[in-house]
Amino acid sequence: MVRTVPKGTYSAPAIEKTFEIIELLAERPDGALVSEMAGELGRSVGELFRIVIVLERLGYLRKSARTDRYTVTYKLLDIAFRATPAQDLTRAALPEMQRLARETGQSCHFVVPNGGSGLVLAREEQPGMRGFSLKVGSRVDMIRSCSGQVILAFSTSQRADAIIEAAQAVATAEFDPSQLLDHLATIRKRGFDSRQSPITYGVTDISCPVFGFDGAVVGALTIPFLELIDGSQKVGLDEARTRLDEAVARISEALGHSAVSHAEPPSA
Repeated sequence: MVRTVPKGTYSAPAIEKTFEIIELLAERPDGALVSEMAGELGRSVGELFRIVIVLERLGYLRKSARTDRYTVTYKLLDIAFRATPAQDLTRAALPEMQRLARETGQSCHFVVPNGGSGLVLAREEQPGMRGFSLKVGSRVDMIRSCSGQVILAFSTSQRADAIIEAAQAVATAEFDPSQLLDHLATIRKRGFDSRQSPITYGVTDISCPVFGFDGAVVGALTIPFLELIDGSQKVGLDEARTRLDEAVARISEALGHSAVSHAEPPSA
């Protein structure tokens, strides 16, 4: 029986399977056997075997000589950095993030929008023995997180609406659109956001926007400020926010942003 394909729709089964494999392994840091991939993807071993072998030969997957499990290699990350603005962003952000971590004694991370989620593109851990940080590659809730709301607050209405729509498609909880827009307006007015972490006691998230040469927001730099019980943190919350604001100004300048020209607030 010949399968009919809707007009204007193209099918490339091998490519679809390739990205199914990569996306599956992205969630499996310990890797997976071909049989396990087949079981989770609802496909036969025969469907995936040749694709896995080719991906390994091309350097995108690595097979463990000890467990026979396949994992994704850094080649994908290398291509992603070279094919997107990520390299320029990290080149501009990392020196300032290192300086910020030294000055404040706090970790920081740089978040960019990625569809309906935020993506931790870079992080810098605090230099001391204690700290809190997110892993590079972590997904961030664009609607509820400090970083996500800062990005939304300084995006154009069209871009913010698109991000919110995409975020709703993967959201696990409802939210109040009018309340969100009110909060975004507040963030935009004061130029940053600061709030108690919704997941970690003793952590206050502080986030500021980073702008590109065209005045558009490209991401948010965030300090998950860890307040120690004995008060031995290097600087206080207010001083950390001042240093963060200075850091994002320098990063934005390195990206070619030369004027205070914020995007219009998102519309309802």
